[in-house]
Amino acid sequence: MRLVVVGAAGRMGRMLIASAGETQGAVLTGAVVSPHSPFLGQDAGLLVGRPANGVRLSADAAAALAEADVIVDFSTPETTVALAALAAARGVAHVIGTTGLSEPDLAALAAAAERVAVLRSGNMSLGVNLLAVLVERAAKALGSAWDIEIVEMHHRMKVDAPSGTALLLGEAAARGRDVALGEHSARARDGLTGPRREGDIGFASLRGGTVVGEHSVIFAGSGERIELAHRAEDRGIFARGAIAAAIWTRGRPPGLYSMADVLGLVGA
Repeated sequence: MRLVVVGAAGRMGRMLIASAGETQGAVLTGAVVSPHSPFLGQDAGLLVGRPANGVRLSADAAAALAEADVIVDFSTPETTVALAALAAARGVAHVIGTTGLSEPDLAALAAAAERVAVLRSGNMSLGVNLLAVLVERAAKALGSAWDIEIVEMHHRMKVDAPSGTALLLGEAAARGRDVALGEHSARARDGLTGPRREGDIGFASLRGGTVVGEHSVIFAGSGERIELAHRAEDRGIFARGAIAAAIWTRGRPPGLYSMADVLGLVGA
């Protein structure tokens, strides 16, 4: 499977390059960076402390896609939307770990998915996606009488909130209740907010230090509470999951997919 990594010089990009080099069936053929990157022209293997692999970091995404089966993209919403159109035009599958996407952004990805396989997830780890299944089931079983609060913490450099993983878990809870998250979401509380609205799914975002990622989903009932949690200890889990997802897209028909599809958890 010929892979192109976007944002190759970043922290996640470097882990993706290293993981691709360790994964049977994956071949790195392109590494895309910003036109202003100081790493332009460097060998991708040497960049991550491995033997040279002959793939030079480039700002020419179109040229990289010409030799690719799938693009793995942990970038910015603006870049992801532009790449989605480019990948769809060239028949290249698109694996997306970008967070902070708006509704118009998601609509653009849906349009691209009419032409190629587009796999998007706010978190690529097995544990988180299993947690989402459990959250959906619990939300369905307990009903709206139980309050749901999602608490997440990440490192001080994270720029979006709530995290993509928190939103993934919120969507799972909303599906369990058969409601739209956008209509039952509480994301900011300050001052005299009044009593909690029944049926809301609340979010709280904490930032500090070097925390890789911690997420808790709290179901608070009358006189009792259930907490489901996941703690990421190694950022490499996201890179390994993304490369596995990229390989999974081989031969898939056009459509929108998630890590739940990769892991066989859809309908589980």
